Amino acid sequence: MATVDVIKCCLDSIRQISDSIKDATVYLDAGSTESFQFLGAFPLFLELGARSVCSLENMLALDKVVDWKTNPSPVRKIVIITSCLLSGTHRYILRCLSMLRSVRYCAIYTSISEVAHSTYPDSPLGPDAFYEYETLLNQDYEELVRKHESDPSMSGDGMLDQSTEEEGWSQLTSMEDDADEISGVRLPQEDYSPDHSDDVGQKLKISVHHFPLILCPLSPRVFVLPSEGSVAEASLSTEHESSISYGLPPLSTGHLMDTEDVTPGATLTAQFLYHFALKMDLKLEIFSLGDLSKNVGKLLTDMSSLYDVGRRKRSAGLLLIDRTLDLLTPCCHGDSLIDRMFTSLPRRQRIPSFSQVKGGKSQLKNCPVKLERSPLAVEIPLQKFIKDEDSKNNSQLLESIESFLYGWYSVDLDSKDMESMKHSKKLNDETQFQRDRNELLHGAFVSTDNFRGAPYLEALLDRRTKDGAMLIKKWLQECLRRENISSDLKIHPGFSKSDLESFVRALAMRQPCLLKNRGIVQLAAATLHAFDELHSASWDAFSSAEKILRVNAADTSQSLAAQISDLINKTTLVASQVQKDMKKSAGLFSLHDALLMTVIAYVLAGENFPTSGSDGPFSWQEEHFMKDAIVDAIIENPTISNLKFLHGLSEELKSKLNKTESDEMKKDTSDPLPDVEFDDDQWGAWGDDDEDKETTNEQQYDNMQLKLELKDRVDHFFKFLHKLSRVRSNSTLREGLFALESRHTDDPYTSKGLLHKLLTSILDKQDVPGLEYHSSTVGRLFKSGFGRFGLGQAKPSLGDQNVILVFVIGGINGVEVREAHEALTGSNRSDIELILGGTTFLTPDDMRELLLGDYSHA
Repeated sequence: MATVDVIKCCLDSIRQISDSIKDATVYLDAGSTESFQFLGAFPLFLELGARSVCSLENMLALDKVVDWKTNPSPVRKIVIITSCLLSGTHRYILRCLSMLRSVRYCAIYTSISEVAHSTYPDSPLGPDAFYEYETLLNQDYEELVRKHESDPSMSGDGMLDQSTEEEGWSQLTSMEDDADEISGVRLPQEDYSPDHSDDVGQKLKISVHHFPLILCPLSPRVFVLPSEGSVAEASLSTEHESSISYGLPPLSTGHLMDTEDVTPGATLTAQFLYHFALKMDLKLEIFSLGDLSKNVGKLLTDMSSLYDVGRRKRSAGLLLIDRTLDLLTPCCHGDSLIDRMFTSLPRRQRIPSFSQVKGGKSQLKNCPVKLERSPLAVEIPLQKFIKDEDSKNNSQLLESIESFLYGWYSVDLDSKDMESMKHSKKLNDETQFQRDRNELLHGAFVSTDNFRGAPYLEALLDRRTKDGAMLIKKWLQECLRRENISSDLKIHPGFSKSDLESFVRALAMRQPCLLKNRGIVQLAAATLHAFDELHSASWDAFSSAEKILRVNAADTSQSLAAQISDLINKTTLVASQVQKDMKKSAGLFSLHDALLMTVIAYVLAGENFPTSGSDGPFSWQEEHFMKDAIVDAIIENPTISNLKFLHGLSEELKSKLNKTESDEMKKDTSDPLPDVEFDDDQWGAWGDDDEDKETTNEQQYDNMQLKLELKDRVDHFFKFLHKLSRVRSNSTLREGLFALESRHTDDPYTSKGLLHKLLTSILDKQDVPGLEYHSSTVGRLFKSGFGRFGLGQAKPSLGDQNVILVFVIGGINGVEVREAHEALTGSNRSDIELILGGTTFLTPDDMRELLLGDYSHA
């Protein structure tokens, strides 16, 4: 029987639309670009006959002259692939059509199903959503053309602004004007005149299709969803008592939501998983753990219905898990090289949305919250390994790049601007060249890159940090031998950064060799960046502090609270020293980091000391010390930002406390008064002294009020921490998780995450309390109808399935992938195929933003 391969299935789905891709210009939105980058699918588009592959959001009028095959004919066909709702990409699609007036066929492929479009909150599209969108898009496009014909002087962007405000689309998009703020290029007016007489009278043909497999595979059996796709951006909870963040499931209470209250993220996740299983040809037996997972499981079961009866599919078990059942694993800095890479490497900048351009998050009050997650596309720095020794070559390369950019942006520049721009550049400026080259020379993760058939990322996901680094060193040595490149450098035993760097430089000396081995070169460069002194020291410091937290959590609440207070006080001391001497280093831990450690401490305390205090796991005195430490830390560092519980107070803190500091500095630096004899004039100055005293008293009163307000905010934040300490407050769930932990009492096992413990029990075919099975329609029929005649259907066991799909709603990280593989290897169940998926790929920085940043419910 064929093995399950997510990468192969995704690539096959692209080949299935080859007829549309042939001779077409393909436009990808940010989410699908991210997905196809991980897939390494761009060469496949060209192989299938695409003229070019372009960005939808950054679309330019000059895209019509870009052609891989140098085809002189105008663009007649375009294919748009999007991971978002059609309402979110409508303006970009309309803008694309308006720029390419020669297009006669437009095929739109969206990863969001027709049903999901019709059920999304405030959507104007009905049950026949795709056909309705085709009609509305045609109407908007024709209206755009008519407006130009009636007023040829009107600019393209001006018409586009008006078209999106027409009745029917005002609900679909909040994008009002200034399209050039997103694209950076004005629409040439001549594009609105037909280029060819044979186009006159021909109507634009538009078709919309469902293309579900837009995801980011990290390996053939591990995937996450694109960060800028609608599923990952949709909120997973609303603001209520059991919620902790828009980007995380609510805390489990044992109660299912009403159908009307199910969040957009739950609905879109259920739709994705249903169509993912269809594409993978799997018949799912659904199990869930956690309240939101139960809601998603119920939606999936309702969608399955009688439609799947009798179809020959491979049976598979689906395990849905709420991320909030285990907050520790993604918050901590675990033993995973992939996690280190994703945390340290810079990410591609998000494409700004129109809501950002028009005033930030003001729309959040009136429509579903849209999360702006960190892009998964990393930018691996390669410039230090690829050097041109000849400065003349450097100047020639830069001159070629600039010449290309002059032509590219010529639609926005007149001849005078071009000349002034040309003279302002210094082609022989090595600093400028280095800066431009740094922006161009960066790599990315591609899951299809492999060493003799073994994907690089898959092998690294299954290994710990040092083992993964040693494996990369071994791959580099094999590549050097295969390329007959001899190295006279002494090779050190074990892992050495100098060895890795010398190997990479040797492979990068020749361009053909570099291109041939680009996969391993990029991974080695990412490893060196992760092991850079700054990043490595920070990660190791976090890891050590987290280990001490675990040790103290097994001891007493007093020692755990003392460690947190000490950590916060150290950040206060460092902040005060930095303010006095700007040359001083900011230290390894910031206040943001200390607050994340506080979150970890409260989750640990909730597991170990659930009854220490009346409201939380710590006593009143222990919490009092921690609160005072946080207040002092914020006062010493008033510039701290991106903390939800300080919203509306940050600017006031910064201005008033900085004023106090400046007054103190003036007082300290003022010259001492000389000794003089008293005279009558000095007696007249007493009134001025009284005025100064009144001003000082007012300032002190204002600062006292500000400090009291700050204490109230900190008190509110600690109520949020109390909520986090009760992540396992559901009695049935708590008993089930306690049973999982009690089965293994060895110290190494206690630090394992929930996913490892669950899979170990499931593969051993042990019962997991709280794990709910969602019976299909046929199963419910047997249970309620034929069951009375002795024809009941036995409840299946997840451990009996040969294919197990685990999806963590809220996201996964590299440590969980490795631990899941270890659980499978330890079970000696070689017959089982395990697939892991999640909403996104989480790092500790992502968790800090979700729990403490703008999307937190703190």
